[in-house]
Amino acid sequence: MNQKWDGIERRTSLRAEAEAMVGSFSPEEMAAQPADVLMHELLVHKVELEIQNEELRRAHTAMEEARDRYMDLYEFAPVGYITISREGLIGEINLTGSALLGVDRTKLIRRRFSKFVAPQDRDRWHRLFMNMMESAKAEKQAFGLEMEGADGSMFYAHLNCLRRETLDSPSMLWVALTDISNIKLAEKE
Repeated sequence: MNQKWDGIERRTSLRAEAEAMVGSFSPEEMAAQPADVLMHELLVHKVELEIQNEELRRAHTAMEEARDRYMDLYEFAPVGYITISREGLIGEINLTGSALLGVDRTKLIRRRFSKFVAPQDRDRWHRLFMNMMESAKAEKQAFGLEMEGADGSMFYAHLNCLRRETLDSPSMLWVALTDISNIKLAEKE
């Protein structure tokens, strides 16, 4: 039953479906006692509630499956996804992002993203970050930086950044981080 919850039409449909299910128990119009009519109404209402409950269970299961698919896509994407606060702190990071930076993600939360930018690019990162956070218009920006993993290894990264604001949180920066070291190496060769 894949119907939308659209108020009166949906209630009428549920009522008809419930009536059909308990049809053999309905009292005859002329000979019905008030108690029989009330029992019939209660039975119809009970069936309506059971139908609604089953629909809610199916919708809940579908939402859980959709959430699980989203989490799998987010966590195992070939790109690191990072949310950076206005203060420059990592708020969220997926598994790929933490692998690129070489640190367990639980240890990355509330750490300064700039610590992973190579020293020669930190000033540039800071200017770009401040420009994006202060800009009146939230436009997507893309640029390359040299990054430094926790073990000191260097890699070239391409960053796609977008500042986002919501009603319940201050502006933050969404970053898609891609390791482009192989491309840079091929360019040098």
